[in-house]
Amino acid sequence: MSMATFAIFFLVPRLAGATAEGMASRYVGRTATEETAKLAAERLGFNDPLVVQYGRYVKGIVSGAEYDYGAGVEQCPAPCLGYSFITRQPVFPDLMNRLPVTLSLAVGAALIWVLLGVGIGVLSALRRGTVFDRFAMIVALAGVSLPIFFTGLISLQVFAYGNPFSWAAQGGYYVTIEDSPARWAYGLLLPWITLAFLFAATYARLTRAGMLETMNEDYIRTARAKGLVERKVIVKHGLRGALTPIITIFGLDFGLLIGGAVLTETAYSLNGLGKYAIDAITNQDLPKVMGVTLLAALFVILANLIVDLLYAVVDPRVRLT
Repeated sequence: MSMATFAIFFLVPRLAGATAEGMASRYVGRTATEETAKLAAERLGFNDPLVVQYGRYVKGIVSGAEYDYGAGVEQCPAPCLGYSFITRQPVFPDLMNRLPVTLSLAVGAALIWVLLGVGIGVLSALRRGTVFDRFAMIVALAGVSLPIFFTGLISLQVFAYGNPFSWAAQGGYYVTIEDSPARWAYGLLLPWITLAFLFAATYARLTRAGMLETMNEDYIRTARAKGLVERKVIVKHGLRGALTPIITIFGLDFGLLIGGAVLTETAYSLNGLGKYAIDAITNQDLPKVMGVTLLAALFVILANLIVDLLYAVVDPRVRLT
């Protein structure tokens, strides 16, 4: 992932004709003069071969790095994911300060959308063709179709800002769980619901499709023929078989969300990794963008590793013998 990240931000621009000075301007910001960019390119080693630059980048992640910005040399302790010349701060501590906000948003929303989406999907499959099934799938289709920046802003206007329906916290309200668990949940409740509505719709449709397919399998008919109660047939045999694709999608979705829920954090003004990335792109602060990208990739890899391990727990058919 470090090679892919480095190639995206350094190799591809060079192949597209970017100069060393142009690359340096992405480190020192939009307002930097041509002379400043040229000096920064020399100090940062952008005139060196790309292999040397990549080696320096990986070394910084493992053992830290030093950055010469002209007026002095700044230390970036390991793991050094970059140093922002605009804020004069290492990137990794900033990422760790923003991570609790994103993690709180992702975990809360994930619990809601999994319970709601899977539950509705199972009920819709068991009541196929009924009014409940059709209504649930219409709502799911609306949830998939409506973008988060639309539902987020509408939810803020209806439920947060000065009207008879106001019950939720306004945008930008966040209290750490250590300070007050109740206020922490109150501030994130509306973002949780908004984000979960988008994902729950997808999970409901996937669960419904998986249950319809699984409930027609031979082992389901065998379980019923053996006299098992219907609840046990549905939960232990039917649902477990239908959860494998759900777990796969959940690993990808959750890993990406921990890397930054960009639209949700921007809509609700939450200072998490997503908003951090948006601010970095706006200010053309390349080290911050690279740091968020590499950290998000790490979360996706870890989430997929956990998902692979859970396959054997959920579905006995994939266990190794």
